[in-house]
Amino acid sequence: MTTSSTSDSKPGLHFRSAHRNPYDFAALIAVNPELAEFVRHNEHGIETVDFHNPAAVKALNRALLMHHYGVLFWDIPPGYLCPPVPGRADYLHHAADLLAKSNKGTIPKRVTVLDVGVGANCIYPIIGRSVYGWRFVGSDIDPDALRMARLLVDANPQLKSGLKLRQQTNPADVFDGIIKRDDRFDLTICNPPFHGSSQEAEAAARRKVANLTGQRMANVELNFGGKHHELWCDGGEEYFLATMARQSVRYGHQVAWFSSLVSKVDNVRGLQRELEMCDARRVVVLEMAQGNKVSRVVAWTFLDKEAMAEWRDTRWES
Repeated sequence: MTTSSTSDSKPGLHFRSAHRNPYDFAALIAVNPELAEFVRHNEHGIETVDFHNPAAVKALNRALLMHHYGVLFWDIPPGYLCPPVPGRADYLHHAADLLAKSNKGTIPKRVTVLDVGVGANCIYPIIGRSVYGWRFVGSDIDPDALRMARLLVDANPQLKSGLKLRQQTNPADVFDGIIKRDDRFDLTICNPPFHGSSQEAEAAARRKVANLTGQRMANVELNFGGKHHELWCDGGEEYFLATMARQSVRYGHQVAWFSSLVSKVDNVRGLQRELEMCDARRVVVLEMAQGNKVSRVVAWTFLDKEAMAEWRDTRWES
């Protein structure tokens, strides 16, 4: 197994990101007028929104998706995860670079992606369809989330032509029950549940609120929302990633690159050790800088050079 770390871009969002510049609130309000009530000036006189307010975050997300990615309709049920769009876009841009390195430096156009935990928001398929024209399969264990996702598919032509949804009926599985015998995926992506319990998730939310507002609160409402399965699972991120790694072995010939966001540095090392035991051919750590925050994606493949070349010749080259 070979392991490498890449940080090709300068600190900040990916150079292809539509979000590198400050928010253009005039343009965003033009496509989503409800955002206007949440825009204010901070102490430096710069326009912003209150990121502690879930309604403001949701209105901003809707505007970003409409303005930059051509969404006609976007909504999520109360309490569901409303992820920050710029960070999610960065994951896909860095993943596109990874695929390009396996395709003679060119980002493949005919790409099929498995989004593990697509959620009610469909953020990754929306961005991936708009920017790269990729096709997606989205899996989730929550039937209510999938019902909302189907509404988004029906309301947005780019999703209707490029996103299929599958329910994971066993919460203990990641790929088992989802990847079918004839499936071929060029990439899998995932935002795993970060925490090991509801108490751990709530404590993290309190810390986030304290950082945003300078106030400590006993009970908080998550500014980005999130149902329990989106935020925590038994064993936490470490256990989820280990399960993902072990199950990926069975589908190593059906997937070019597996990947997952990893929130904790220790869990990166743990996943690398797990993948070494699973005989992964190559493991790559992608670092994504967003201001002072650094996020990490771990990607791995079971294809050797010859198998990857055959994959490229049969799937990516016209």
